Amino acid sequence: MAELGTLATDTRTAILDAARRRLLVDGYGGLSTRKVAEEARVPLSQLDYHFGSKQGLILALLEDESQRRLARQQNMYAEVAPLWQRYERACDFLDDDLDSGYVRVLQEMIAAGWSNAELGGAVRELVGGWFALLAEVSREAEQRHGPLGPFPADEIGTLVGAAFIGAEALLLLGFDRELLPIRSALRRFSVVIKKLDEGQPGQGRTDDEGMPADL
Repeated sequence: MAELGTLATDTRTAILDAARRRLLVDGYGGLSTRKVAEEARVPLSQLDYHFGSKQGLILALLEDESQRRLARQQNMYAEVAPLWQRYERACDFLDDDLDSGYVRVLQEMIAAGWSNAELGGAVRELVGGWFALLAEVSREAEQRHGPLGPFPADEIGTLVGAAFIGAEALLLLGFDRELLPIRSALRRFSVVIKKLDEGQPGQGRTDDEGMPADL
């Protein structure tokens, strides 16, 4: 029985890996369960058995990807390190997620959720986990340093999360480097966080803040 369970897990993993590759090539609208089955080298019936439908497959893929990355973020923010350093690590994760294709999968699902209520609800629940984490981190900063200007902690978390999701969409569209300084703008926010960590008042941008140029 243990061998059957392992085989089922391996089959499910193979299908999810194949779906991830096909989604990057074909997009959500062009994704074919038959092509996914061919890429995974399994009968089409296995997709129905494990996921029920194309939408069930994509939701399972998004949940699998999101939970792994959310756990990574939670572990990182739980580390004993200045908050600004942890924020810079989050910026590093953005590049990793772009390279892996996760950002493309997420943005495809967000767009598909605009016209599909069931899919939209599932995506909101998954994305909500990121915003809840950022609100928690913002509350930590608020407890340590007092009010963050006119913004309550949940609004700070919302703004940071929305900035990353918007940045991801723009980067996928090709707005990068010479067109918009997206990465450096996100990273430069760590200067504000560092000033809070060090108990310094906010200051304007200077030329010697040591921030990296847009990648």
